[in-house]
Amino acid sequence: MYQRHRFPPEIIQYAVWLYHRFNLSHRDIEDLLAERSIEVSYEAIRLWCNKFGSKYAQRLRRKHQGYGDTFFIDEVFVKIQGVQHYLWRAVDQDGEVVDVFLQKRRDGKAAKRFFKRVLKKHRGEPRKIVTDKLRSYNVAH
Repeated sequence: MYQRHRFPPEIIQYAVWLYHRFNLSHRDIEDLLAERSIEVSYEAIRLWCNKFGSKYAQRLRRKHQGYGDTFFIDEVFVKIQGVQHYLWRAVDQDGEVVDVFLQKRRDGKAAKRFFKRVLKKHRGEPRKIVTDKLRSYNVAH
């Protein structure tokens, strides 16, 4: 997996882990590694993240123990090829994304479908759900 790479696997793993775990930029990771006397260019880190990132991200998700008990739910307007869609997103209090859902509608039925997905993923009801008071959320509750 790491053949033909100049740096040891531990450094590559650490750089990719930093990128995916803390959402740092490649240049920030370059600076963090430089503090440890490891001279790596941000371009090399970018290539490592592209090559190994999906594998590490899958491992991190598998190790994930669960979500918090407070969810923040919001939706955004997104245009895809000129057609307006709604991107629904649920995040827990620690900033972990619980679920993301793309829908053409923004009505009670769409909100209900999204809530079902979120609650199924959470395996139970969260203690608190914080929304932006969209009317269709009341229908879904």
